[in-house]
Amino acid sequence: MTPDVWLPFDADDIDGLPEGLNYRFWDGEQEFPADPADCAFYVVPYMKGSDISVRPMARMTSVQVVQTMSAGIDHVQPGLGQLPKGVQLCNARGVHDASTAELTLTLILSSLRGVPDFVRGQDREEWRSGFRPALADKSVLIVGYGSVGSAIEDRLAPFEVARVARVARSARETERGPVHPITALPELLPDFDVVVIITPLTEQTKGLVGADFLARMKDGALLVNVARGGVVDTKALLAELEGGRIRAALDVTDPEPLPKGHPLWHAPGVLISPHVGGPTSAFLPRAKRLLVDQFNRFVNREPLRNVVLTTGA
Repeated sequence: MTPDVWLPFDADDIDGLPEGLNYRFWDGEQEFPADPADCAFYVVPYMKGSDISVRPMARMTSVQVVQTMSAGIDHVQPGLGQLPKGVQLCNARGVHDASTAELTLTLILSSLRGVPDFVRGQDREEWRSGFRPALADKSVLIVGYGSVGSAIEDRLAPFEVARVARVARSARETERGPVHPITALPELLPDFDVVVIITPLTEQTKGLVGADFLARMKDGALLVNVARGGVVDTKALLAELEGGRIRAALDVTDPEPLPKGHPLWHAPGVLISPHVGGPTSAFLPRAKRLLVDQFNRFVNREPLRNVVLTTGA
């Protein structure tokens, strides 16, 4: 029997897909494209939320691979316990590096140089000139040094920053220098002008950026969150913003979407973008390349890329 593959893109629009698989289009519609029990390889719809992502998983009794189109896997975690033993969960490491790194630099530069204020001035036909901070000579701390964190550092290089430091779950060495363990954050935070959060959302990182973390940040520092909203304690962040001690640029929030009337919308010193780090024109070509590679590996029984975990292991 030819294995079913569910994917949120039209297979006819993807060059290089291997033969020997039955491609079914499903992007979160109410009706399933076929019996979920026949699905061997499930590519999760992109940015459709946890409820949609998980909905078919309990019926996927023959599935062997679940592939997310995001680097994070928190949206599928509620369904993992319903899967058979031995299913490989793969993420989209590398697919969003360019887009998310671009947005990170956009948020940093826009916040430092006062671009939101310029836009408000333009709306009111006001010429709001003045002296603004530069990214040059600033020190930057990247918390969550995976492929996106590395891509952010790539893009920081031309801006003449004074120093870049890297933090991940555990210490290691890279060609650029050391990656500090997350336990080193209390000592590192007071020395940095810009702190970029790009960690996955896990039980260990939920609320990582809380009152103690924020209190240790340098006066006048900028917090940039391009990870997940739940990594930051919103109440603690609001307290710091309203006191005017730090600033923030947020692509993600908790709650999300941020509801009307929420105090974070109008907190002083905050710039908010609506979770747009990944969905750009750079996404689709990279997503298609990953899927072609993964499907060919699957057909040829070769090791898959980006395996995050195996159920039941």
